[in-house]
Order: sequence, then structure tokens, then C-alpha cells
Amino acid sequence: MSGGPQPARSPAGVVGPGIAVLIVLVGLIGLGNWQLDRKVWKEDLIARLGQRLAAAPSELPPPGLWSSLSPATDEFRRVRFAAQVLPHEEALVFTSGSAFRPDVSGSGYWVFAPARVAGGALVMVNRGFVPEGKQDQGARPGGQFSGPVSMIGVLRWPEQPGLFTPTGDPARNIWFARDSAAMAAAKGITAAPFYVELESPEPPGGLPHAGRLKPNLPNNHFGYALTWLGLAAVLVGVYGAWLFGGWRKQDGIAGSGV
Repeated sequence: MSGGPQPARSPAGVVGPGIAVLIVLVGLIGLGNWQLDRKVWKEDLIARLGQRLAAAPSELPPPGLWSSLSPATDEFRRVRFAAQVLPHEEALVFTSGSAFRPDVSGSGYWVFAPARVAGGALVMVNRGFVPEGKQDQGARPGGQFSGPVSMIGVLRWPEQPGLFTPTGDPARNIWFARDSAAMAAAKGITAAPFYVELESPEPPGGLPHAGRLKPNLPNNHFGYALTWLGLAAVLVGVYGAWLFGGWRKQDGIAGSGV
């Protein structure tokens, strides 16, 4: 009957749950340690970005050295150079904000355009941000430079679209990732393997709005690590309570003389 004494928990009945708990526990601890490793990596990245973005700009290497540059050693390096923007080859990249441009908010577009440096080589430049409604050149009076200008900016490499990033639409000249290589190819342009995020200058009309990059990357990995390791501790506690409860019940049955 239901009110009678319950059978003692056998060792075989403990092994199966114990193995399952051990597997989950190893996974939770592994995730916690991975987040701690990610925390160290993120702190190092933020420090390196801060150093590169605070450094004085150096001269843009000549085209003959462009192929030797790499993201690992040169991305976010500040450079200066003289170039002439080709305004009729603009490409628009939709954006809803930026982790590197705290002065940019709301939806709008990054305005990319090729710029011709001394010797005739082309570099794609991100001239800056324009809000929704200002993407057409006609809506930006005074938005072009009259000739070659001295530029300061930061080297970046083409952004690879994510799994859920919409496909660019060259026919409408709208893109959803800062893939400067794809933009240049769509316009039949041979450009540098990198692009430049312009800090200055801005055109007389103020748009596109260029600006200094500032690293503002989230670093929540310690909190994530505490979450995973906390779940591991809870799992151990729950399993221990279950196991201890079974032993107490077994002792109670033995003591009753049943």
C-alpha cells in the first residue's frame, strides 16, 4: 500500500543519475572556464584597441606594401594620407548604431566611396554616417569635397556578413555589412584590401558625419562565468540533497526493523 515503507535506494539506482550529473557538471564547469578565458581575451583586445586608437596617425603605406598588411597587425591603425573622393561611386551600408561611434545613434547609413591616392590607386573609405532620409546625395547639400583633401582615418578590413545578415542589393546600392571588397567588385573597382574609417575631414555641409572611433565593447564574461559555475554548484547541491535524502530514508527503514 502507498502508506507502507518504501524500498531502500539501491547502489545501482544511484550510479545512473550520478553519471548524468557528472556529465552535466563537467559541461557547466567547462563553460565557466571558457568564459573566464574569453574575459582575458576581451580585456587584452580592449587594451590593444585603446592603444592603437590613441596613437598618432602614421603615413598610409604606399600601394606596393598594401598586400603585406594584415588585420592581425594593422587593423585599427590610424593613418593619414591625401586623396580625392569619387563621389559618383558611393555605396550605402544600413546601420542601427555602432560600438565604436558613440556619437552615432538611430538608423541610418554609412557612406562608402572610393578615394584616389597619389599614383592613382584607390582606397575605399567610410566617409561617415548619415541619418535616415539623408542617404541620397541631393539631400546633403555641401556634402562633397571640391578636390584632393588631407584625410585621417583608421584601417579596417572588410566585414564578413553574419548568418542572419541580409544580402546586399547592388541594384539599389544598399548593403548590410561593411564589406568594402564586395562593394568595390559590384562597381567594377579594384581597391585596396582594406578600407579606411574616416575621422576627418567632414564636407562643408557636415554630412556624412565622420568621427573618432572609441572602443566600447561589452565585457560581461565574468558574469557569464559566475552563472555557469553557479549552476554547477546548484547541481552538486541538488544531487547531494537527493543522495543524502535517500541514505536517510534507508537508515530510517533499517532502524525501524522492517
